[in-house]
Amino acid sequence: MDQNQDQEIFNLSIRKFLKMVGVSSQREIEQAVQKSAAQLGNAFPVKMTLEIPQLGLKVPFEGEIRLK
Repeated sequence: MDQNQDQEIFNLSIRKFLKMVGVSSQREIEQAVQKSAAQLGNAFPVKMTLEIPQLGLKVPFEGEIRLK
């Protein structure tokens, strides 16, 4: 395999992983909001951490999810 093929496989693998995370995360958030008995207001903070232990990578992401 040449370097271009390796890079393509690498990029496709990353995209596949991120798509799985995005779809699964959205489903989990939607279910948690539906089940929540708490008053969430118009928005709530959200945190996610990307970890790749083998690479020593641990990156936190913070944001907000708006309901209205």
